[in-house]
Amino acid sequence: MTASTSGSTQTPNTPATAQTPETPAGQETAETRATAAPSFTDPVDDQRLERVAAALKEKNFDVEILDDATAARARVKDLIPEGAAVFTVASETLRLSGIDEDINDSGRYDSVKARGTAMDRATQMAEIWRMLACPDVVVGSVAAVTETGSLVAASASGSQLPAYAGSAPRVILVVGAQKVVPDLETALRRVDEYCVPLEDERARKVYGVPSALNRLLVLNAEPHPGRATVLLLREAIGF
Repeated sequence: MTASTSGSTQTPNTPATAQTPETPAGQETAETRATAAPSFTDPVDDQRLERVAAALKEKNFDVEILDDATAARARVKDLIPEGAAVFTVASETLRLSGIDEDINDSGRYDSVKARGTAMDRATQMAEIWRMLACPDVVVGSVAAVTETGSLVAASASGSQLPAYAGSAPRVILVVGAQKVVPDLETALRRVDEYCVPLEDERARKVYGVPSALNRLLVLNAEPHPGRATVLLLREAIGF
C-alpha cells in the first residue's frame, strides 16, 4: 500500500508501521557504506581516502596520498636507498606503474628477484626463501584496504607474506583507490570474488599454471613505527 502524500486515516485493526529515521541528504554512515553493493573497480573519492589514511596512521603505518602511479614511481625511488636489497612481489600495480622495472632492471638496487631467478631451485630453494623473507626492503601491494585501517594480502605461494608480516626491515605498499572497502568482511569478498579470478587468469598466461587462494595475511597494525609506508593513489591501478 502506498501512503498518500496528504496523509491517511488508519483503521483500528491496522498496526502502525514503525518509521525508519532517514539519513540526512549527503550524510554517509558506516552502515550505509557497508550495506551498499561495493564496486571493486571504481576509485573512491578523497574523503574516503583521507578516512583510510587516518585509520592507518592511528595503527602506526606511514601513509601518503598521491595523485597517480607516476607520483608513486618517483616516491618509491626516493624512499629506497641506492644499493639496497629489494624484493618486488608479483604485482600488477608494480608492473603497470613501472616500479617493478625501475627496481629490477635499473642497476640501482640489489634485485632479490633477479638473484633468485638465477639460482637453482632444486638445490638452493631454502636460500631463495630466506632471501625473499628478509630483504632490506619489500615493495608490493595488497588486495584490499579497509576504512578501519586493515590491509589484506592474498597469495598462492606465500612468498611475500613473511616480509610483509615483519621479517623485512622496510615495507612499501602501493595501493590503488579502487581497493578501498568499508570493512574486513568486504575486503575478503573483494579477494574471493574479484582478485582471485583475475590472478588465476594472469597466472595461467604468465606461468602456465592456475593460481589459488592458499594464504591470507591481515595487517591490523604495525608494531614498529616507521617500518611500513602505504602509498594511497587517487587512481585505480592493478587489481
